[in-house]
Amino acid sequence: MVAALDRRYPPRWAQEWDRVGLVLGEPAAPVRRVLCVVDCVPETVAEALAAGADLIVAHHPLLLRGVSSVAPTTYQGRIVHDLIRGGVALYVAHTNADVAAPGVSDALAARLGLRDLRPLAPAEGPAAGDGRGIGRVGRLPAPLSLRAFTAHAAARLPATSWGVRAGGDPDRVIRTVAVSGGAGDSYLAAARAAGVDAFLTADLRHHPAGAHLAAGGPALLDAAHWATERPWLDDVAAFLRDSLPVAATASDLDTDPWTLHHASTAAKENS
Repeated sequence: MVAALDRRYPPRWAQEWDRVGLVLGEPAAPVRRVLCVVDCVPETVAEALAAGADLIVAHHPLLLRGVSSVAPTTYQGRIVHDLIRGGVALYVAHTNADVAAPGVSDALAARLGLRDLRPLAPAEGPAAGDGRGIGRVGRLPAPLSLRAFTAHAAARLPATSWGVRAGGDPDRVIRTVAVSGGAGDSYLAAARAAGVDAFLTADLRHHPAGAHLAAGGPALLDAAHWATERPWLDDVAAFLRDSLPVAATASDLDTDPWTLHHASTAAKENS
């Protein structure tokens, strides 16, 4: 299992600060059932245990920063103890899956129906070449207004309380789109340089987004972080089922931290 995942998402493709690969689990233990998740949190661990999973494949690292204890009285320690006690291994593919082709943003672009894909920010170093890189740029099958494209994105992405919000002229015609799964406001300049009509990502901040739009950049669509990365889980699960004699499924458990959304009256009137 680890060898297959390492071939598809080589750990050397990850950023230096990242922590990927096998986090815990006996290398010789048999794996029959796999649960693919965006976040390894108590809720997805409980889901894995209930499903009888032997392995969790997660996108976000559980132990990204150094810890001095995995005592069960700590948040991460409790998860580690529950996994070990339940005989569930944990594997992480994070920034190495972001740059992969196919990777996180390919799955996101496919959900939106984008065609003729290319990297938004081509990979450098060990991951360079073969269409790898952060984000994807593609074209829609037919032009849509920003208003219609926002509705399309909200309908095609996994449902969350956050939904999809957009910045720009609602009547702007959208033909080409850049996407980046997860937090993407560090790629605003790349989206503008790509000459696209819109950029869809997550975790956009007030000041960078405002400055980008004021400077005439592409329209912006801000979706929930979890929703932009959840489509990739289907690809990972399919890869594992096709490559190995395992039952692999993708978790639909929404781990986005935002649980309520209520539009203001003004927003409703202008939607």
